[in-house]
Amino acid sequence: MKIFSNIKGDKVIWSVVIILSLFSLLAVYSSTGTLAYRYQKGNTEYYLIKHFIILILGLGLMYLAHLIKYTYYSRISQLAMFISIPLLLFTLFTGTNLNEASRWLTLPVVDITFQSSDIAKLALIIYVARLLSKKQDQIKDFKSAFVPVMMPILIVCALIVPANFSTAASLFMTCMVLLFIGRINLKYIFALLGIAIVLFSFFIIFLMNSPSKGRLGTWKNRIENFRSGEKDENYQVEQAKIAISTGGVFGKLPGNSTQRNFLPHPYSDFIFAIIIEEYGLIGAIIVILMYLILLFRGVKIVSTAQGTFGAFLTFGCCFSLVFQAFINMAVAVNILPVTGLPLPMVSMGGTSIWFTGVAIGIMLSVSKETDKKEIVENVTENNEEGNLAPANSDNEYASAE
Repeated sequence: MKIFSNIKGDKVIWSVVIILSLFSLLAVYSSTGTLAYRYQKGNTEYYLIKHFIILILGLGLMYLAHLIKYTYYSRISQLAMFISIPLLLFTLFTGTNLNEASRWLTLPVVDITFQSSDIAKLALIIYVARLLSKKQDQIKDFKSAFVPVMMPILIVCALIVPANFSTAASLFMTCMVLLFIGRINLKYIFALLGIAIVLFSFFIIFLMNSPSKGRLGTWKNRIENFRSGEKDENYQVEQAKIAISTGGVFGKLPGNSTQRNFLPHPYSDFIFAIIIEEYGLIGAIIVILMYLILLFRGVKIVSTAQGTFGAFLTFGCCFSLVFQAFINMAVAVNILPVTGLPLPMVSMGGTSIWFTGVAIGIMLSVSKETDKKEIVENVTENNEEGNLAPANSDNEYASAE
């Protein structure tokens, strides 16, 4: 198709993103009806148009990110870390407080809110990939390799955890897997895990003795409700189960959800339940398959990447997105306690979709450079065999590494 000739990188990933975006538009439009009647005087198109604009901006950011050569992100990550840590501190103490959590910063004049943790999450993954690639020669050494990698992980996750435990936990686990892939000594990885548990324990003790308690009550209630399984204490989960059970194999068809009127946050945290209700088991399988394909293509890019930085970068971005997606879906079907993590590229939200787009764009950037190298190698092989290469091949890829 002509549209695919104008973009670079893995075409399958582009297709996955488009399919997930279509699911997102349909599911968000269907699930925001109650929200529209409550806040927009019944204008159901308001949230559809808003979400469509957010998706277009996310796809635009993905396209721009994939145009940048992936090696530049090594330097960009340093600047991003320099910006994100002060932003996390600022959010922690002066951010917009919703549900006893200071997760958002509100931009003056335009009155737009964004989560600084989304910036910090992507910045940390890229920065850890940079450090791991630079330290490969002494990767088993504690002082020169492990300590420099450990410190930014602990700092960023510690600044995120007071307001958003689920994001901090998923980011920490992503970094742990990255350290394992990066050949960090296993005893150091377990040591870091132990340090994190000890620090979190001290943090819990601090909250227990603090007048405000912070998010401790919310975390405790979610875990206790998940363990007890009592219907009265698990309203969200029970409504999600009803949505899933009434969906059947083929679903109620788009726009026919009834649980969207009862389920809290059906357009974000529990959007997967709405998808199952309207599209049935078939729709659920398609969505799950999209994320599995994204993981498979990400691993393929890792295996063919030109250098260690590209490999670590792609794996970190890919694993983070797929891991988050399966946590969200596990919450919807009551495998895990309620977390509040959105479904990447599907749930309604601004910064989540935008930084997901950037992360996928970075993966495509690595894929694009790999494709260039393969074309150059094929051209060279053809020339060595005495075959004539296409006239424009040498010019287009002359600067490829």
